[in-house]
Amino acid sequence: MLTRLTRSRALVCGMVALAGVALAASLAGPASGQEQKPVPVPPTPPHPSTQEPAHRTTFEQVEAMERELSNWGRWGKEDERGTLNLITAEKTLQAARLAKDGVVVSLARFASLEKTIDDFNFGETKHEMWYGVAGPPKPGVTRSALDTISYGIHDGTNSHLDALCHYTLLRDGKVVVYNGHASATQKGCGANGIDRMGPGFATRAILVDMPLLKNVEWLDPHTPIYPADLEAWEKFANVKIGSGDAVLIRTGRWAMRAAKGPWLHAREAAGLHVSVMPWLKKRDIALLGSDSVNDVQPSGVVGGSGEAANRPIHLLSIAIMGTPLVDNGYFEDAAKEAAARKSWEFFMTVQHTRLEGGTASNFNALGIF
Repeated sequence: MLTRLTRSRALVCGMVALAGVALAASLAGPASGQEQKPVPVPPTPPHPSTQEPAHRTTFEQVEAMERELSNWGRWGKEDERGTLNLITAEKTLQAARLAKDGVVVSLARFASLEKTIDDFNFGETKHEMWYGVAGPPKPGVTRSALDTISYGIHDGTNSHLDALCHYTLLRDGKVVVYNGHASATQKGCGANGIDRMGPGFATRAILVDMPLLKNVEWLDPHTPIYPADLEAWEKFANVKIGSGDAVLIRTGRWAMRAAKGPWLHAREAAGLHVSVMPWLKKRDIALLGSDSVNDVQPSGVVGGSGEAANRPIHLLSIAIMGTPLVDNGYFEDAAKEAAARKSWEFFMTVQHTRLEGGTASNFNALGIF
C-alpha cells in the first residue's frame, strides 16, 4: 500500500494524543482517596452528510487520487517548491494592482502562551526575558532588553505554513516526500525543507468566507465543505479561483473560540472534505490555507487508517500535489476589510522563516487592500 508506514505512525501518534487528553481529564477531576483512572475519549462521529452517496469517499478512492492528482516531475525531478512555481513574476505584478487603499492586515496568529486544550501539542510555548546589566542605570553603561522564545511550530494556535517535507509516502519500499525525494531525518529535511522553497512570495489571495456565505457566525465543528460550497462562494463573491492563487478558507474557528472558549480542535474541526481535491487541482492553486486544520475532522473517509483516512487534504496537498498548506491562519481582520469592500480578493505577501531543514515556517503573511 502506498501509505502503510505513515498510516502506522499517524495511528500511534493519535493514540498517544488521545491517551494524553484522557489522562489530563482524569487529573483535572475532584480529588479522592482512590486513584483516578484515565477516562476513555470516545471517537467523534463524522458529519452525516459525508456518508451520503453524493459525498461518500472510500479509502481506496483517496489512494486513487494519490496517482491522479500528482504533480511529481511537473517542474522537473529536482523541484522542491511545488505549486509555488505557479506564482510567476507576472502573477505577482497582477496581484499587486489589487491594493487600492493601502490597508494592511495580518493573516497570522502566534503560538499562545496560555496552555489550553487546543495548544501545546508539540512542546510548551515559553518566553524568557534578559535585561543585561543588573541594578540601576549607570552612566556610560548600555542597558538592553533581550528575550528568547520556544514553541512547537505545528501547535494548534500557531499559524504556520507547512513545508513539502512535512508529509511522507511509502513508494517502492522507501519513505519519500513530494517529488520522490528522501524524507526527513533527525537532522532535518534534506529535501523539500522550508529553506528550499524560496524566500517567500506575493500573490493574489482569495478569502472564502464560509460563515458569511451560510449566514452564521461560525461553522459548527466537523462541518464539511464540498466543491459545491466553493462554487457557491465564487458566485456570491463574484470571483473565480485560478492558477497561482492562494485560497484561504475561513470557518470562523477564532470567532467561535473567542465566544465559547477552546476545544479539542484537532478532533473536531470544520474544514474541506477530500472531494474538493480534484476541483482544486483543476484550478491550479498555489497555496491552500485555513483558520482550522484544512481537513474536516473527522474526515468522513470510509475505511483505512493513517493520513489517507484521517488527514487526506494534508496528504494529497503536500505529498502529492506539492501544494503548501497553512494551518491555523487568522482571517478575522481580513474578513472585515473584505466584507466592507464587498471584495474578497487582495494582495498577499508571505516571508518564509528559512530554518535549515525545517518542516514549516511561521505564516508571516500580510493582506493588503
